[in-house]
Amino acid sequence: MQQLTTFQPAADALRGRVILITGATDGIGKALAIAAATLGAQVIAHGRNQRKLEAVANLVTDPNTHPMALLPLDFEKAGPAEYEAMADAIETNFGRLDGLVHNAAMLAERAPIEHHDIQKWLRAMHVNTNAPFILTRHCLPLLKKSEDASIIFSSCDVASQACAHWGPYLVSKWANEGMMRMLADELSNTKVRVNSFNPGITNTKIRMQAFSAENRDALAKPEDVLKGYLFLLSNSSKGLTGQALNSTT
Repeated sequence: MQQLTTFQPAADALRGRVILITGATDGIGKALAIAAATLGAQVIAHGRNQRKLEAVANLVTDPNTHPMALLPLDFEKAGPAEYEAMADAIETNFGRLDGLVHNAAMLAERAPIEHHDIQKWLRAMHVNTNAPFILTRHCLPLLKKSEDASIIFSSCDVASQACAHWGPYLVSKWANEGMMRMLADELSNTKVRVNSFNPGITNTKIRMQAFSAENRDALAKPEDVLKGYLFLLSNSSKGLTGQALNSTT
């Protein structure tokens, strides 16, 4: 198996693969959706806003690529019926899933627990952790139909150490790391692998919300931190599961 640090995706590295990417209207999700489509994948781009999804899809102009399938769904408000309809639509149109990237997330607020707004906490925990659980649950039958499926949880630096005032964002990332490892063990006898990837400090909306005074020009751009995601989505990482990876892995 090739290592992430030496991975360079071929022009057709994701050819024929059906990949669902959440939070695809901005930041890393947007950059990954465009990159995956360019590398031959049939991308299913998720976001809350149909207009923003269409704008992302229109950025892929190569006639040889698959047009993005758009999945507008508000994780905060969606119920079981919406998730079931989503899975049914994917099965009807594509028959399976080869990749699922849990990228969508929200910061809520950075505050001590004793001062944290309870509703903001619950909302962030639902979007960041409950929604990936529900989405994975409904997508697992589709992933098991693949000959080589990959689930990726987006991680971050605060998932590896305790940091004050990060609220539900930190707690949800820790929970997702646990879910990743548990799911990898549950699926160890299948063709579905499960890992997390930490792209490092990147110029994203959440980063700017957390550090509003930071110099954005000094940060990595979303399109510059995709190698780990592309490695895990491609068959170069076949057999790798239950690992928390970062750009130096």
